[in-house]
Amino acid sequence: VQLQASGGGMVQAGGSLRLSCVSSGRSFSEDVMGWFRQAPGKEREFVASISRSADMSDYAESVKGRFTISRDNAKNTVYLQMNGLKPEDTAVYYCAAEHSDAAYGLGYRLDEWYDSWGQGTLVTVSS
Repeated sequence: VQLQASGGGMVQAGGSLRLSCVSSGRSFSEDVMGWFRQAPGKEREFVASISRSADMSDYAESVKGRFTISRDNAKNTVYLQMNGLKPEDTAVYYCAAEHSDAAYGLGYRLDEWYDSWGQGTLVTVSS
Protein backbone atom coordinates (compact mmCIF):
# COMPACT_ATOMS: atom_id res chain seq x y z
CA VAL A 1 0.00 0.00 0.00
CA GLN A 2 1.06 3.59 -0.65
CA LEU A 3 0.04 6.48 1.57
CA GLN A 4 0.33 10.06 0.38
CA ALA A 5 -0.15 12.75 3.02
CA SER A 6 -0.74 16.39 2.26
CA GLY A 7 -2.16 19.57 3.74
CA GLY A 8 0.63 20.65 6.02
CA GLY A 9 1.85 24.21 6.19
CA MET A 10 2.50 27.17 8.41
CA VAL A 11 -0.25 28.68 10.50
CA GLN A 12 -0.54 31.03 13.44
CA ALA A 13 -1.58 29.81 16.85
CA GLY A 14 -5.33 29.39 17.01
CA GLY A 15 -5.58 28.61 13.33
CA SER A 16 -6.73 25.50 11.52
CA LEU A 17 -5.41 23.03 8.99
CA ARG A 18 -6.82 19.88 7.43
CA LEU A 19 -4.47 17.06 6.59
CA SER A 20 -5.37 14.42 4.01
CA CYS A 21 -3.89 11.02 3.35
CA VAL A 22 -4.77 9.09 0.21
CA SER A 23 -4.27 5.35 0.20
CA SER A 24 -3.69 3.16 -2.83
CA GLY A 25 -2.75 -0.42 -3.47
CA ARG A 26 -5.17 -2.33 -1.26
CA SER A 27 -8.67 -2.23 0.11
CA PHE A 28 -8.80 0.98 2.15
CA SER A 29 -12.00 0.04 3.95
CA GLU A 30 -10.22 -2.94 5.54
CA ASP A 31 -7.51 -0.77 7.11
CA VAL A 32 -7.50 0.93 10.47
CA MET A 33 -5.99 4.36 9.90
CA GLY A 34 -3.97 6.49 12.24
CA TRP A 35 -2.17 9.80 12.46
CA PHE A 36 1.10 10.22 14.34
CA ARG A 37 3.47 13.13 14.68
CA GLN A 38 7.11 13.72 15.42
CA ALA A 39 8.38 17.03 16.71
CA PRO A 40 12.04 18.01 16.36
CA GLY A 41 14.15 16.13 18.87
CA LYS A 42 11.23 14.05 20.12
CA GLU A 43 9.93 10.56 19.54
CA ARG A 44 7.01 9.89 17.27
CA GLU A 45 3.71 10.02 19.13
CA PHE A 46 0.13 8.95 18.55
CA VAL A 47 -2.38 11.59 17.53
CA ALA A 48 -5.56 9.82 16.45
CA SER A 49 -6.94 6.64 14.92
CA ILE A 50 -10.18 5.61 13.28
CA SER A 51 -11.83 2.25 12.80
CA ARG A 52 -12.42 0.64 9.43
CA SER A 53 -16.07 1.69 9.25
CA ALA A 54 -15.46 5.06 10.94
CA ASP A 55 -17.80 4.21 13.80
CA MET A 56 -15.05 4.57 16.40
CA SER A 57 -12.11 6.88 16.90
CA ASP A 58 -9.48 7.59 19.50
CA TYR A 59 -7.40 10.65 20.33
CA ALA A 60 -4.34 11.57 22.31
CA GLU A 61 -5.26 13.66 25.32
CA SER A 62 -3.19 16.54 24.00
CA VAL A 63 -5.41 16.94 20.92
CA LYS A 64 -8.80 15.80 22.20
CA GLY A 65 -11.46 18.43 21.55
CA ARG A 66 -9.29 20.23 18.98
CA PHE A 67 -8.56 17.59 16.32
CA THR A 68 -11.02 15.39 14.43
CA ILE A 69 -10.14 12.32 12.43
CA SER A 70 -12.46 11.15 9.68
CA ARG A 71 -12.36 8.98 6.60
CA ASP A 72 -14.09 8.62 3.27
CA ASN A 73 -13.83 5.02 2.17
CA ALA A 74 -15.18 5.88 -1.28
CA LYS A 75 -12.22 8.22 -1.78
CA ASN A 76 -9.63 6.04 -0.01
CA THR A 77 -8.81 9.05 2.13
CA VAL A 78 -8.37 9.75 5.82
CA TYR A 79 -8.44 13.29 7.17
CA LEU A 80 -7.23 15.10 10.24
CA GLN A 81 -9.01 18.38 10.91
CA MET A 82 -6.89 20.42 13.29
CA ASN A 83 -8.43 23.42 15.02
CA GLY A 84 -7.11 25.63 17.77
CA LEU A 85 -3.54 24.86 16.79
CA LYS A 86 -0.81 25.55 19.31
CA PRO A 87 2.95 25.96 18.84
CA GLU A 88 3.43 22.61 20.55
CA ASP A 89 1.52 20.98 17.67
CA THR A 90 4.46 21.77 15.39
CA ALA A 91 5.67 18.47 13.96
CA VAL A 92 5.85 16.26 10.93
CA TYR A 93 2.53 14.43 10.73
CA TYR A 94 2.40 10.88 9.40
CA CYS A 95 -0.55 8.80 8.37
CA ALA A 96 -0.40 5.06 8.95
CA ALA A 97 -2.44 2.02 7.97
CA GLU A 98 -2.95 -1.42 9.45
CA HIS A 99 -4.50 -4.29 7.55
CA SER A 100 -5.82 -7.18 9.58
CA ASP A 101 -8.96 -8.44 11.21
CA ALA A 102 -7.84 -7.35 14.66
CA ALA A 103 -10.52 -5.65 16.71
CA TYR A 104 -10.24 -1.88 16.84
CA GLY A 105 -9.14 -0.56 20.18
CA LEU A 106 -6.57 1.32 22.20
CA GLY A 107 -3.81 -0.84 20.79
CA TYR A 108 -3.85 1.34 17.74
CA ARG A 109 -2.10 4.02 19.79
CA LEU A 110 1.07 1.99 19.29
CA ASP A 111 3.01 2.70 16.12
CA GLU A 112 4.24 -0.89 15.90
CA TRP A 113 0.68 -2.03 15.14
CA TYR A 114 0.77 -0.27 11.75
CA ASP A 115 2.28 -1.89 8.67
CA SER A 116 2.37 1.06 6.29
CA TRP A 117 3.39 4.71 6.64
CA GLY A 118 3.11 7.81 4.56
CA GLN A 119 5.96 10.21 3.92
CA GLY A 120 4.86 12.87 6.38
CA THR A 121 3.69 16.44 6.04
CA LEU A 122 5.12 19.32 8.07
CA VAL A 123 2.88 21.45 10.26
CA THR A 124 4.39 24.59 11.75
CA VAL A 125 2.44 26.68 14.24
CA SER A 126 3.82 30.08 15.11
CA SER A 127 3.00 31.94 18.31
